[in-house]
Amino acid sequence: MRNYHVAIVGATGLVGQEFIKILLQRRFPMASIRLLASERSVGKKMPVGDEQIEVQETTSNSFDGTEIALFSAGAEHSLRFSPIAAKAGAVVVDNSTAFRMDKNVPLVVPEVNSEDIRLHHRIIANPNCSTIQLVMALYPLHRVNPVRRVICDTYQSVSGTGGVAAVEELRTQAKQVLDGQPTESRVFPHQIAFNVLPEIDVFMDNGYSREEWKMLEETRKIMHADSVLVSATCVRVPVLVGHAVAAHIEFTHPMEVADVREVLSQAPGVKVLDDAASHLYPQPWDAACTDDVFVGRIRKDASHPNGIAMWIVADNLRKGAALNTIQIAEEMIKRDWVKPQGGQDK
Repeated sequence: MRNYHVAIVGATGLVGQEFIKILLQRRFPMASIRLLASERSVGKKMPVGDEQIEVQETTSNSFDGTEIALFSAGAEHSLRFSPIAAKAGAVVVDNSTAFRMDKNVPLVVPEVNSEDIRLHHRIIANPNCSTIQLVMALYPLHRVNPVRRVICDTYQSVSGTGGVAAVEELRTQAKQVLDGQPTESRVFPHQIAFNVLPEIDVFMDNGYSREEWKMLEETRKIMHADSVLVSATCVRVPVLVGHAVAAHIEFTHPMEVADVREVLSQAPGVKVLDDAASHLYPQPWDAACTDDVFVGRIRKDASHPNGIAMWIVADNLRKGAALNTIQIAEEMIKRDWVKPQGGQDK
């Protein structure tokens, strides 16, 4: 296996830092790594293994010689620089919303639809964090008993938006509340400490938030299941890391709880933690800094004869973002789908 020249766009953010950590942990075959960010981070040095690598500004010349570019700097930067990186010869795996619903861009969770990677035109999209953990639990079941409808409520940690600033806002507000002081909100529209906010991303004319609509559109695209009905309510909760999804799933046929557990226990990247008698179920606190999607509270949905309810938890910075992005790159390498400019795209 040869080594690849890698660039990280948004290297100083929470997901960017996870990129570096996971690349090293998984021994990703790197010949070199370039750390890119905005102008205000230029000159900052970041540890990469035993090295201290200086952060460079992202410009139109940043991708010369790059073969794989991992983006997590927001949709605006992705829309501007991803085509430039692709034209320079890199394959971009983008963690923003910029290309997810573009019909010419694969939207990939490797455990679900890795074959879609083959269709890339040098840009591949990484899904929304909550969508990833939902489809990780849905798809193995969908294969044996097609899903008709999903009602889901998410409980999303502050690290899912605003990065470092959001995490610091929660920490600061928690201290202020405990000290009897007034709080100030900058990242969130209201106080997040000791509170929950049913508002993630902007509200649409239909009453749903954009985050909620992502779960509908992205789930269908990833699973190649346009007929699956999805309705979501997405809620920001005062948790630092780790998203949870309460899912109520309607299948084509009735399904026993034991069969659901059996299917999920064999699904790649999924771990079942489900023993109510011993209070065993997934928790964001335990899921933080881990790679799997955890499923528990599996039970018959009392409202529908073909229904199953479950609770799904994952680290949103890892499997929900950085890890899934890197797994896409690993899959490309394994299948020899990283081609020199003029190779795949002739």
